[in-house]
Order: sequence, then structure tokens, then C-alpha cells
Amino acid sequence: MGNRSTVLIMLLILCHGVSMTMGICDVEDQVDNSSKSDKLFLLENSKSMVKTDAGEMRVLEGYGGRISDRRLHIGFIDMEPNSLFVPQYLDSTLILFVLSGEAKVGFSYENKLAERKLKKGDVYQIPAGSAFYLSNTKDSKKLHIICSIDPSESLGLGIFQSFYIGGGSNPVSVLSGFQPEVLESAFNVSESELKKLFTQQHEGPIVHVGHSHSKASSLWTKFLQLKEDEKLHHMKKMMQDQEDEVDIEEVEKKASWSWRKLLESVFGDEIENKKRDNVAHKLPHSCNLYDRKPDFKNSYGWSVALDGSEYSPLKSSGIGIYHVNLKPGSMMTPHVNPRATEYGIVVKGSGRIQIIFPNGTNAMDTSIKEGDVFFVPRYFAFSQIASSSEQLDFFGFTTSSKKNKPQFLVGSTSLMKTLMGPELAAAFGVSEDTIKNILNAQHEGVIIPTQRDTLVETNCKKNELNFLEMVPKIETIMT
Repeated sequence: MGNRSTVLIMLLILCHGVSMTMGICDVEDQVDNSSKSDKLFLLENSKSMVKTDAGEMRVLEGYGGRISDRRLHIGFIDMEPNSLFVPQYLDSTLILFVLSGEAKVGFSYENKLAERKLKKGDVYQIPAGSAFYLSNTKDSKKLHIICSIDPSESLGLGIFQSFYIGGGSNPVSVLSGFQPEVLESAFNVSESELKKLFTQQHEGPIVHVGHSHSKASSLWTKFLQLKEDEKLHHMKKMMQDQEDEVDIEEVEKKASWSWRKLLESVFGDEIENKKRDNVAHKLPHSCNLYDRKPDFKNSYGWSVALDGSEYSPLKSSGIGIYHVNLKPGSMMTPHVNPRATEYGIVVKGSGRIQIIFPNGTNAMDTSIKEGDVFFVPRYFAFSQIASSSEQLDFFGFTTSSKKNKPQFLVGSTSLMKTLMGPELAAAFGVSEDTIKNILNAQHEGVIIPTQRDTLVETNCKKNELNFLEMVPKIETIMT
């Protein structure tokens, strides 16, 4: 017995040592390989998950590993006017941000259909396992949505897994796999009628709707014209458990996943979500990012953030949201996020981003433009800089729903300014006067002009003063 205990302890120590070594090697490999790639923290390989004439959904897969506290995928949904993303449920929570256009989203919530209209700047959460649909009801304007995809509840069958409620040959309905006798009993209709239901749709997960489009699906056009309670009834009808008509024990023998479990998964009480969400019993609402006053604003740009205390659905997903606008030639001073990994999407303009490894070496220093997606691991120092000719506008997600409270390392309100004193001077090996002169030279904080623009501005002011001094002399000569 004693020998077994000793062996077990030694084995645990060995496992711990191996895991620690692997973690250290993992970071060292990234440092060693940093010279091979100047785009280490860019997400570049997008995968088309859905693509039809009516729209597309692309996804950039997030990285896992020890330097990323949490993995997120970033999705882009583009939908043509008068189109519908058909009813489905996912194994991942989505947080939608309407970049442009208008949308209508509906999903089952506590046996009710919550249907909301979303406009530019709106944020909306769709919990994992909730049946939903998304439509662009505008006649002439496209819909563009950026979304975070949380794989923490994923089945591991891919980036995420869609379960389509309605469908035929394309997409295939999740119900199609059940034996005919199971479906006949559940729907209480004949097999021939069921064949009509499950063979009509072949246009893909995103379809045209409305009478004005030649390729519009009459099935889904009629669906959108229903009232809210009728839509819910239609969605539930495809999932309804007819207990009086079905012998549950017999069904479970013929189906690998019982009908009851499927029903509870899609239209259940969502007990886990209720436990994590303080606003249970209230229908989900949207929150507009642009209706908020910027958390910071000066002559060089602005930033705004949204956390769980301000939009409660974010608490259940543990995700935060932010948006930053840098005017041409401006920059975010070097800073760190002590609470979260940051994912950013350039929505307008161009610029540059620099990220630093913990050992003080360069991890990435690269140009970024509209459409680029980057991520910054928690605690890593970084800075974003707008190009001199155009603004840099980026939106993103953080892996914490608490207030992020970034720590700015340099600037008038920086961490270095707080620590300024003999200890900091000693750390740099300079006099206290020297460190004070250097740190007091920057009068701006958070968002500042680049050195080049500061010099240009200073020279312009000098030239303006020189001109004003010359005016009296010029007037004397002229008279």
C-alpha cells in the first residue's frame, strides 16, 4: 500500500512537471517563431460556413493555448435585402452586433417568441440551444453583422454546429433523421404529407423572401408574414411532442436520441441560462452601442465599452464589447488588459498594431486595414496607431463581462505616472529629475497624437506666431 502511494505521488509530480514544461516551451516556441511571422496575432483564414445567393456567413477561428485565457471565434453575416436565415439552433452562444442595415431576430424564450428589430449599433445575444431566425426585411439595403461565437458549450464537431429545424435537401432538417413512424406519430400526419414538408427546401440556409424576388421561397415568405404567436406555433409544431399519440418507450427504442430530450433541449426552460442570468423572466432586449456616451473622448479620438453591468445578457456569456475610433495620425498609448483577451475587427480605415511579448521582445508589428481581425492575449502590452491619411475604426469583443479597466503604461494618466518616484528612477538607472522630465513631457493620455503629428502641430504654431509678428511690419511697408 505504501509503495502504491509513493508511486502515485511520484506520478502526480511528474505530470505536473510535464505540464509546466509544456507551457514554458509553448511560449518559448512562439517567441522563437515570432521572427518568422509578422502576423502572429492576426486571424486570417476565414471559413465560409454558409453561402447562397441570398447571403453568406464566414467565420475566423480563434486560437486556443496557454497564452489565450479564452477562445472565441469571430463571425461575419452578410444578407441581401429581403432574405431570411432559416430557423435553427446552435451549440454555441452568439452575440450579434449590427454593423450596417436593419434586422429582425426572433427566438423561443420561456415558451414565447421574442422578436426584436435591430438597427445599426445594436447588440443582441442568442444563447446556445435557443431556436432562432434572422431576417433582413429591407427592400434595398444589405445587412452586415459581426458576431462572437463562444465554443465553450460546443460539441466539438467543428467551429460550431447548426441544427436546422426547417429544411429539405438543403439545408437538411435535424428532424429528417428520425424514423418515419416516429415522425408520423409526432406530427399526427401521414408519411406522404411529411415527404412534402421535408423535400421542398433546397435553396440553402439563407433564402430570399418576399414577392418581389424571383427566387423567393414561398414557404419562408409565408412564415415571415405570420403573427408572432403563429410563428411560434409553426416552429413548435415541427418539434411538438404529441404525448397522447406516441408510446414514449417505443419511440426511445427506435431513436438514438429521444424525442423528449430533443424537445427539452430546444424549447425547454433553459435552466442553466436562468442560473447564470440575473434577468430571467424578462424577454431579451437589445442594447445600442452608439446610444452610449464615449467612456473617453478627446481631440484625437474616442472609445466606448459595454459590459455585463450595463447589458445583463453579457453576464451569462462572460463577454464584453468595445469600439474605438482613432483620428488620422492618432494612437492608443501602450496599454495592457489585466482582465481579458481582446479580439478586434477593423471596420473602417487603416493603421498599425504592435504587440509585445512578456520578455520585452516584439511579438507583432504589422499594418491593419478594413476587414482585418486581431487578438491580444491578456496581460500583453500593445498599441494601435491610425495611419496619417485616414482614421482607424475598430470594434471588438473581450473575454470578460466585467469592466475591463485597461492599464495605460504611458501618458498623462498612465501607470508609470502613478509609480513616478525614486523607485521607478532606480529601476531605469536614471535620476529622479530625468524620469520626471520624461514622464511630464506628455500632456495627453489614452489617445494621443503621434510624434510626427505633434512636431507638425508645434511647427504650425511657430509659423503662425512668426506670421502674426510680421503683420505690423508688412502694414508699415504697405503704408
